[in-house]
Amino acid sequence: MHQRIISLLPSAAEIICLVGGQPEMVARSHEDDFPSTIQHLPILTEAKTKFTTSADVDRQVSEALSQGNSLYNLDVDQLKALQPSVIVTQDLCNVCSIDLVSVQRVASKMNPQPEIVTLNPTSVAEVMESITTVGTAIGHAEEADVAAQAKKDNLDYKPKKVMFFEWTDPIYPAGHWTPEMIEMAGGVHPINPPGIPSKRVSIESVVATDPDVLIICPCGLDMPATRKEYDMLMEKEWFRDLTNKATTVALVDGNQMFNRSGPRLVECTEWLVMLLHDRPEFEPAGFPWQRVK
Repeated sequence: MHQRIISLLPSAAEIICLVGGQPEMVARSHEDDFPSTIQHLPILTEAKTKFTTSADVDRQVSEALSQGNSLYNLDVDQLKALQPSVIVTQDLCNVCSIDLVSVQRVASKMNPQPEIVTLNPTSVAEVMESITTVGTAIGHAEEADVAAQAKKDNLDYKPKKVMFFEWTDPIYPAGHWTPEMIEMAGGVHPINPPGIPSKRVSIESVVATDPDVLIICPCGLDMPATRKEYDMLMEKEWFRDLTNKATTVALVDGNQMFNRSGPRLVECTEWLVMLLHDRPEFEPAGFPWQRVK
């Protein structure tokens, strides 16, 4: 069945187009501007408020709502003439777009009455569910399931597990501020949480963390000395196994970076973002490190 779809909510228009319903759209709200390929459609709403300053708009909104008035005009005649089968709107915020009551009032007097799909997500998970809701309502359920799953997959981010060696023999993992920086950069440091001093740990506990990223940054050692420590670690089977499983192994000048509680910790955090997310634009100029894997 061919639908005649009206979007009265910007996010609804995006979802309708995402699941393949754009050819069936017959009108939109004044705020529906994405994708640009829908901007030729008739506009059915108009804001009653006029932007001057934030404070003045707040005054206009407060006055209108206190009097029970809608903040938007709805082109009732054009809406009826378009004879929609589905209207997608919301009941989450009377300030953000036209209120549901105004839409229902018009739809109830139409024959046949259009289906009103109301989107009221309050979380990212519910936003993803809205894709399926809209797709099912407009006859594109299969496309919606595929699109929703693809978006969910993109959101399914698992922070990389980092093993940061502040000393290599015996092993002392990062302590104090460094685990916090790792979390700020989007990783986790499971062997030692933020704010806890570094303490000696066993090889078994290091192996058990199954790290994705290994950072060798011994306190007080420059790059040549750090490289020697790494070479000695590579003589040990347990460490070779870790490097084989890890996606990234990096050596850092621990005399200059991370182990000094100074302003260059900002550059260290930027470097972590670069390393964990493959974002070279975040690498600070001249940062003393070497990638070995």
